[in-house]
Amino acid sequence: MPPSFDRLFDHHRLVVLDGATGTLLQQFGMPLSHSPESWVLENPVAVYTAAEAYVNAGSDIILTCTFGGTVARLQESLLGDRAFEINQTAAKIAREATHGRALVAGSIGPLGRLQLTLGGMRYTEAVDQFAAQAQALVMGGVDLFEIESFSDLQEIQAAVEGVRQVSKLPIFATMSFDSQGKTLTGITPYAAAKMLAQLDVTAIGANCGRGPWDMAGIMREMVEAVPGMLLVAKPNAGLPEMVDGKPSYPVDPAKFAQFARDWIRAGARIVGGCCGSTPKHIEAIRAEISGKRPVSSKQ
Repeated sequence: MPPSFDRLFDHHRLVVLDGATGTLLQQFGMPLSHSPESWVLENPVAVYTAAEAYVNAGSDIILTCTFGGTVARLQESLLGDRAFEINQTAAKIAREATHGRALVAGSIGPLGRLQLTLGGMRYTEAVDQFAAQAQALVMGGVDLFEIESFSDLQEIQAAVEGVRQVSKLPIFATMSFDSQGKTLTGITPYAAAKMLAQLDVTAIGANCGRGPWDMAGIMREMVEAVPGMLLVAKPNAGLPEMVDGKPSYPVDPAKFAQFARDWIRAGARIVGGCCGSTPKHIEAIRAEISGKRPVSSKQ
């Protein structure tokens, strides 16, 4: 029987997300010039294989290959007119890859180019874009949503509003803090947590960023801002360097899992990886919290 969302959090359990999709697909041969969403149509077997690998590594929740799935983002790859198909198909692929052993979160990323911040799009247009993506993901069978990697509070609010126009499913909302401890638009983790906690979301947190070493401090700020809020920690495996024409990330699975202990002590209850993290990184995190290498839950 597939797990239920509520059951995941019974008995104060820690929940494991997946790792990166785009960088894993690059390891499978996807050119750097391609968007991961294009492979939902061009190479669905690879997208399925990536998702299944995370389930086998121990992920409780895997994300759809739809981070750039709004029409605005897909237009950059000349796929804007296939947005609904891409999102619905990606959700179905992820659902099949779970084999009933994990939940599927619909991944929703920013519109790109700071369109709301710089005035390239009206707020209502942004809401409509996110609502359309969310509708396709719902029809593909997602269990919840992860709205991730946002740097602008207005845009993440638009994303939550868009999802809520079409669904009452749980939402995780995370921002990326990678510029002197702030988002690209200057938002601190404390300020972000205060605002995000006022939205209709189940969990808030941080993803991407500079690397796993920053995440514990971000979690502590968020705990201070909104004690008791469910927190997500999903950082990169460090900053990439190009090796033989491909990005290489410096933090190996064992070290990444050691950092995860710090995020958990700082207050995170939902942990995973972003860019550069692999099924091996998730497997290492699962080992850390499964009793092989106990993790203290004290803050």
